[in-house]
Amino acid sequence: MQLDAYPELGLHIRILGGFVSVLWVLEIVDTLLLRGWLNRFGILPRRWIGLRGVLLAPLLHGNLRHLSTNTVPLVVLGWLILVRSTPIFVLVTVGVWVIGGLGVWLFAAPKSNHIGASGLVFGYLGFLLANGYFEQSGVAIATATIVGLLYGSTIWGILPLQRGISWQGHLFGLITGIIAARYLPQLQQWLQTLPPGWTGL
Repeated sequence: MQLDAYPELGLHIRILGGFVSVLWVLEIVDTLLLRGWLNRFGILPRRWIGLRGVLLAPLLHGNLRHLSTNTVPLVVLGWLILVRSTPIFVLVTVGVWVIGGLGVWLFAAPKSNHIGASGLVFGYLGFLLANGYFEQSGVAIATATIVGLLYGSTIWGILPLQRGISWQGHLFGLITGIIAARYLPQLQQWLQTLPPGWTGL
């Protein structure tokens, strides 16, 4: 298939494929060469040095299995937002990445370390589900229904049911995604004030 004939699809593949490639390269190097040394750069709640984890934690995973469980939903849910709008995808991603990470830093248990892209997964999930409710368009409702059928059961991940899982990252990612959906019209109006090509993509 010639991607040049489908420029939007090609862009989506470059965005998601590039991001996932970075995640896998980092984790393979960390697993095989560094023996998990990079994981120390996760979110360390209420420690100033732990703020670096807000930016770095979504890039890091405990092991290859951890990353593999995040990869498919990250690509599927991310692509469903990309199909709607690349700038909206960028805003939701940045919002969940930063605001969700800050929520973990502020409220998670002390002496814990939080890593992984599952916060992004839950942010995308929250956005797509809530967008169906707030927008009430046929496409948004259909997308929310499909997402609910595929990944609705993962909502239980926001509860502290399993030791070693950052349920706080899931919770704050989900909340941030829902907030982004609630204020999507205002975000779209703001996007219209920005110069063309502001995403650099």
